[in-house]
Amino acid sequence: MTNRPLETPLLNNRYRLLETRGAGGMAVVYRAQDIMLERPVAIKLLRQDYSNNLSFREQFRREARSAANLSHPNIVTVHDFGFDAGRLFIVMEYIDGEDLKSKIRAKGHFSVAEAIQLITQACAGIGYAHRAGIVHCDVKPHNMLVTVDQRLKITDFGIARALSTIDPNEKNEEVWGSPQYFSPEQAAGKAPSAASDVYSLGVVLYEMLTGKLPFTATDADELARQHREDKPLSPRRLNHDIPEELDQIILKVLSKEPTQRYRSADQLGRLLAAFGAPGVVFTAPPPASEPTQAAGSAGQTQPSPIPSHSRRLTPEPRSQTFTSTQAPAKPAPKINIANLLSLDIILLGVLALLMVVGLIPFGLYILLRFLGP
Repeated sequence: MTNRPLETPLLNNRYRLLETRGAGGMAVVYRAQDIMLERPVAIKLLRQDYSNNLSFREQFRREARSAANLSHPNIVTVHDFGFDAGRLFIVMEYIDGEDLKSKIRAKGHFSVAEAIQLITQACAGIGYAHRAGIVHCDVKPHNMLVTVDQRLKITDFGIARALSTIDPNEKNEEVWGSPQYFSPEQAAGKAPSAASDVYSLGVVLYEMLTGKLPFTATDADELARQHREDKPLSPRRLNHDIPEELDQIILKVLSKEPTQRYRSADQLGRLLAAFGAPGVVFTAPPPASEPTQAAGSAGQTQPSPIPSHSRRLTPEPRSQTFTSTQAPAKPAPKINIANLLSLDIILLGVLALLMVVGLIPFGLYILLRFLGP
C-alpha cells in the first residue's frame, strides 16, 4: 500500500504540516511547525497499514522511547511520537540539509579529508548509541543528514528493529533496509549487533571514497550471498589517493566475522581521525567508562591492535567533540613574604634559647673548677 496525504494539516492538535520533504514506501516526511513551542520540526508519518499493525505499533513506541533518550550532537533528536488520524508519527529535530546519499550521487566521491570529517561524526553518534545499549540496525547514507556547515546527524534509530515485526514475507527495501549496506550476519538472517553497525559504516566509507559500493547485484539474494561470502575489492584500487593504512582499516571493518572488525564505532572513529584534517581529533570516553553493550555486540570481543599511525589519538574522558583540547596550566603557588619573615624570627629565637641553655652546664663546670680545692 502506498502512502496517501494526511487529510488534516494539524496533527495531534499541535503540529501543523507545512510541506512534504520526502516520501517512500515506509513513510512520508513533512516539514512542520510545533505551534505549542513555536519551533520547526520534522515529522515522519508512517503508512497506514503499518500503523494498523498492533505488534508493530507497540514495538515502534518502545523504539521511539529509546531513541528519545539519545542526546548527542551527531544524532537527530526525537521530540515526540504518537498516533493520530489512524497513523503513527514521530516528531524529530528539523535539520536544514540533505542526506549523505544525495551528496555522494552529486559528488561522485569525496576526498579522504572530506570523507573522514563526516564519517568520524557518524562514528561518534553511533558509538554513543552503542554505549546506551542501542543498535541502529540500518546504517546507510540515506539515514545521515548533512547540514550546510558540514555537521552530520544520524536519524531513524530503532525504526528498522520495529519494522522486523512486520510480515516476514514483505521483504521490500523499506521494511528491511538497503541490503547494499547489510552486514554478513544480517544477510544471513541473524540479529544485528554493534558490530553490524560498524560493518555498515565501513560500507558507507567505502562508497564515499570510491563512489562505488563494495557489492552490487540486481537480485537481493545474490547481494546477500556476496556480503556473506565474497571478498570486497580493495578501495585503494578504485581510488589511488586512499592511503594504504586506511585501505587496510576499511577492509578490516568489512570482515565477514564480527569479531574480526573493530570492537566499537568509537574505536573506528579514533582510528579514522588520524587521516582527517590537521588538528581534528576524535575523542570519546575511555573503554572503562562505557556501559556494557547488548548481548552479541562487538564490545564482547578482545580489542583489536591499534596501528602505530593512530597511537597519538588518546581518548579524552567525557568528551564527544572533534577539536583538540588542552588542560589549563596550574597557577604557580604564591609566596607570602611576611610569613617567611615571621618564621625566620621564630627560628632564630629558638636557636638563641638553645644556645643559652647549653651554656649553663658549661658555666657551672668552670665555676666548680675555680672554687675547687
